[in-house]
Amino acid sequence: MKVIKVEDFEIWKESIELVVLVYNLIKNTDLKRDFVLSEQIKKSVISIPSNIAEGFERNNNNEFKHFLNIAKGSIGELRTQVYIALRLELINKHQFDELNNKIIRLSSKISNLITYLRKKQK
Repeated sequence: MKVIKVEDFEIWKESIELVVLVYNLIKNTDLKRDFVLSEQIKKSVISIPSNIAEGFERNNNNEFKHFLNIAKGSIGELRTQVYIALRLELINKHQFDELNNKIIRLSSKISNLITYLRKKQK
């Protein structure tokens, strides 16, 4: 399948699903009481699909790789914040595991795409 628009990318779709999951988690847990952490988590998770889309729309593989790397950085931020939420007992272990597994899978898929784009360039 040829990718014509960002909505065709599985990683973009999965990152949107991650945004929804995170927002619902915040709404339904004690995270909603910690305004600073919940707002930072929202910023990190929103940054992921936003950077994937921005890089894609630039129609340049070097810029796309750059923005995919920024998205990976946001994933790292999000993982850290989710660990903090767990340690502060704002989310439970089951919620943490579900979210962290999705974060790790998405991070891996973005890494694979970056690697593919690097190889394609050579």
